[in-house]
Parts: sequence; C-alpha cells; structure tokens
Amino acid sequence: MGVVERLKLGVTLLGFLTLAYTYIAAGFIICALMLCSCVIWPINKTIYRIINVHLGYCFWSFYTFLGDWWSNSTCLLYMSEEDHKLMGKENVLCMQNHRYEIDWLMTGMVADHFNMLGNHKVYSKNSHKYVPLVGWTWYFTESLFLKRNWQEDKTILKTGLKNLTCYPKDYPVTLYMYPEGTRFTEEKHKASLEVSRSKGYPDMKHHLLPRPKGLMAFVRDMRGKFDSVLDSEILFAEHPKPSVWTIAQRIPVTAHIYMKRYKIEDIPVETDQECAEWLRDLYLKKDKMFDEFINNGKLQGVPYKIPKSYKNIMNAFFWMLVTCLPLFNLIAGIIISGTFFSRIILVLAFITVIILFRLIMSVTEIDSGSKYGHKTSTNGKTE
Repeated sequence: MGVVERLKLGVTLLGFLTLAYTYIAAGFIICALMLCSCVIWPINKTIYRIINVHLGYCFWSFYTFLGDWWSNSTCLLYMSEEDHKLMGKENVLCMQNHRYEIDWLMTGMVADHFNMLGNHKVYSKNSHKYVPLVGWTWYFTESLFLKRNWQEDKTILKTGLKNLTCYPKDYPVTLYMYPEGTRFTEEKHKASLEVSRSKGYPDMKHHLLPRPKGLMAFVRDMRGKFDSVLDSEILFAEHPKPSVWTIAQRIPVTAHIYMKRYKIEDIPVETDQECAEWLRDLYLKKDKMFDEFINNGKLQGVPYKIPKSYKNIMNAFFWMLVTCLPLFNLIAGIIISGTFFSRIILVLAFITVIILFRLIMSVTEIDSGSKYGHKTSTNGKTE
C-alpha cells in the first residue's frame, strides 16, 4: 500500500470514527429529548407525536446521510407516474422483500426524498426495542414490537395500529412490513421450500414463503384509515451482498427499487385463504421479476433517480457542531496537558464508541435474523 492509499485510508477511518461518535452522541441526546417529551403524552398526544416525528427524522437521517453523501450511493426508483404523485401524501403500508442487510437503508433514502422518513414505523421483533438508540427511537415513535406469539400479537397489533390512525393529516404514516418474517438465507430458503412443497405451493427461488397473518390483520383493521399498500422490491446488481460495512468503507452501491401501489380496499381479506393466496401470487410475481433482473441487470420501465437530500447533510453537520466541538476541545486538552490516566480513559472511550456502534449495526446483519419456520401456535406454544 502506497503513501497516498494510506493517507486516504487514514482520512476515511478518521471521518468514520467522527461520524460514529456524532451518531452515538446525537442519538443519546435525541432519545433523552424523546424521553422528556413523554410528560406531554398525558396532556396532548398530538403534540407529543409531532415532536417525535421531527426528532425521529434527526436520528434516522444519519443513515440516509451515509447513503447519500458518505458512500455516494444511488437509488433508482421504478414506479408509475400515478403512484409517484401520491408518495408521501397518504397513510401507507410498505411491504418489502428482505434479502439484503441494507435494504432498509436504501428504501430509507427513498422515504427521505418523499418526506416519509420521520414518521415511518416498523413491525419488529420485541427484543429490538431494547437495542440502544435504534430500538429506543422506534419505541418512542410508536413502532410495533411483536412477540411471535399470535395470541399476544393480536392485541399488540390492534392497539398499535389504532395509535397510528391518530396522527394529524399533515403527518402521514408509513408502516414497513416484511411478510417473509426474516432475512433471506440459503438455510432459511431450504426450510421455506419444505413448507411450501408440503402445502403444494409453487417454488420461489429468491424469496421465502410470505406469512399472511400480519397483512390480514392490518387490512381488516385499517380499511378507511390507511389508503394503500405499497409493494416494494429492492435489488442490487453490482454488489450481491452489500452491507453497512460496504457503506462505511465509502463503496457506492446502486439499488434498483420497484414499487407498486394497491388500494387497500382492493386487497381481498373476506377469508384468510383468499388473502394468503393473493399474497403468495404477489410474491411469485416478485420472484419472477427478481429472476429477470439477474438475467438482464435492470427492471422494466424508465427509472427515476432519487436526488441526494440536503436536509440530511444539514442535520449531520448540525450534530457534528454540537457534539464534536466540545470533544475536540477535550481531546486537545488531554493530549497537551492531560495525565497518563486521562489519556487511557480517552482511548477506552473511543473503543467504547466503536463497540457500541458495532452492537447497534449488528441488528442489520443477516445472521442476526430469526429462523424461518419457528412460529407459535394459537395456544402460544412453539411449533
């Protein structure tokens, strides 16, 4: 490695450490403000929600900043003109495939462009609410945490979905769902094929068999309250396994994202079987699209290139000023006149930041997902 390459690597590492520190320091401040805002909840829930939508954006836009500006990544959106006009203007459930470690990041960049990022919610595992910063922010902004026990989850869904209807009209809600239930891996795909073949369903090569219960509960409860369901399929051509660490190394990736809007009243839920069949048919179409993309390297239609967000870069620089100026002043003081003990503390503090950032990012890793096929029956016992 030459001198220039080493300098570039050093600058990248220093920049990333600064961003990691800013992200964690700002995240703790934002979560502390969210906690303080809880005193408003008994008085005026609407004001509480508006405050936390904006605080939520301050936190989540760190990720879209990494995608837009740090790694210079690109999102190409394939969507009809009619559907495009409604993005960010209605309450919507977004159903996504779940194959990549950064599928959420790239769709987050799309959401940022359409002003949907601050008021997004997710269906997530109950354990995720305890993940520092990420889980706390989801909790304060009313995401839905499920226990993988249908008897308990029915109550959680009913209450949680009702809360999402209470936001002002100027703050439309985007709720993200992964019907496959977990990220795609070869091991999970094998388990999924065993289940689908035992029931006589067609094979899928690139997706897991979707689980319809969440969609059925959503559509039945939210007709007349949410406007649509948005089918989303994300694919990467150049990087088959992009990750957060790809982005951290400033390696740009290009995401091809297909989206199609369905009116919520057009989704059949009169019977469980009808809805399950509709969802399976949708995933078969998605699987065929994925296969064609592998062969052709593109999707049908003319893509819309999502422009970089200037809001997220302004947010990132604001928090850098707030958190880094005191830090740099402290570091300079310790280096110039600090004791040996204080310098050791400084090194340990940086190591702690790296470990904490690594812990938070581990939630995005494919290996951290749940096992396919592990579910609970109506009596609450694991099958």
